[in-house]
Amino acid sequence: MRTCWVLDHPAHVRLLAPLLRCSNNNDVIIATKRKEVENLIEQGDGHIPRRQIHWVERPVGDKKRRKAITRWRSSHNFLAKCCSTGQPISRIVAVGASLELLAWRSPILKKSLRSITHRYYISDTEVNHIAHNLALKTATHIIVPTHWDESIDGNFLQKAKSKRINIHRLDGLHGHVHLRPGIHANKVSNPPRVLTRIIKGNGIHDDDEVLAIPADTFDGLAVTYANEDQYDGDAWLLDRELAKHDGVITQSVTLASEAVLLGTPTLLISKAQRGFLNRLREDGYPLFCWNKSCEGDEWKNMLAQFLAGMHLTDAIETEPWPDTRSQLADFLSMKLID
Repeated sequence: MRTCWVLDHPAHVRLLAPLLRCSNNNDVIIATKRKEVENLIEQGDGHIPRRQIHWVERPVGDKKRRKAITRWRSSHNFLAKCCSTGQPISRIVAVGASLELLAWRSPILKKSLRSITHRYYISDTEVNHIAHNLALKTATHIIVPTHWDESIDGNFLQKAKSKRINIHRLDGLHGHVHLRPGIHANKVSNPPRVLTRIIKGNGIHDDDEVLAIPADTFDGLAVTYANEDQYDGDAWLLDRELAKHDGVITQSVTLASEAVLLGTPTLLISKAQRGFLNRLREDGYPLFCWNKSCEGDEWKNMLAQFLAGMHLTDAIETEPWPDTRSQLADFLSMKLID
């Protein structure tokens, strides 16, 4: 089955990498022009195979509606060309990016590419309502985690059920697919080594989630910065950096989930609501969440709890690591090679 893989976000590249490694040689990729996606693909040898790539713009900022239409048209034209030469595309797999699912049809001529009979939409972000509503128009399969919080998904799953779209429930986080469980060092450095990530917050669903992190939060800490579009290290080895540090302070919910899965105590400063954040806390991972302005005694107490938590990693008891990777491969009828 020839597949078009949509890589819209660096986390999506990591998530789909194990599947891309066992994909067909004639599969293709549609990738978004954002620095961290470009870095992962450029440095991808040994992580993802080389495939034909079509680059598209990210529909954010000024004139985002026009950008979205342009991307839809561009993706459709690319898919149509692929379908007219050699084996046609029969499947699209997209994570949180619905425009390529819409690109099954032309935005101008309303003609469909009939060979594309399988259109998979994967998400773990309940509040991505715009993408969800677009996916409902054309997705044939939806993959969401078992901990999906329907109270904040804008009735997405209920609408999908009413449209009789195939719904698959993934038992685990996306990090369980591309990460490997490891052992986190029990001895804390002096001063403690903390990795931090500041995000731009200009996505279609995170504009109002970002909270400022005061500079004095890092007093007494040795800080490694992995800010959005500014990380100078090997993009594919960032997970190892997370495991090597004593703690993580971040505005990114994705990085927070990956860090705690690797056993690193993490302070997430964000208004974000996600079902996977609830699951991580319930499963015993060292996640500290703060969703208000970083001021006052309550904030100081939270920061103190996080700093103390870095010294208690040997007492952490978490749930067994689920085989989410194999489950996702089964949903896509694929056989893993690693």
